[in-house]
Amino acid sequence: MIYKYNKSLVQNAKLLRRNMTKEEKHLWYDFLKKLPITVNRQKNIGNYVVDFFIATKRIVIEIDGRQHSMTENAESDQKRDSELNALGITVLRYTNDSINKKFNAVCDDILLKLELTVDDLK
Repeated sequence: MIYKYNKSLVQNAKLLRRNMTKEEKHLWYDFLKKLPITVNRQKNIGNYVVDFFIATKRIVIEIDGRQHSMTENAESDQKRDSELNALGITVLRYTNDSINKKFNAVCDDILLKLELTVDDLK
């Protein structure tokens, strides 16, 4: 399925792709890039640029820094998730701390949500 997107965000998405956070790079290069399905980085969907998008599974993966725990950002994230859910997209959120301290658990959770196993990575 092709999702409508805000064309004015395309340049921002390109910039974000070139300047991924340490945690986004870790998840991308050490796990997501190796999956047997296509994962897009910094993908435009609607009025948002999501960190990672797996179209075949309709799953968005967001990596949240500390700023996301602030009330106004948490409310914005909730609105964003609701709008993406309305498009049939599931949003998986992981904190920077979980990427840094529980990386294998995050990867296992993503595999579970994608209905893949470790054997699928071989």
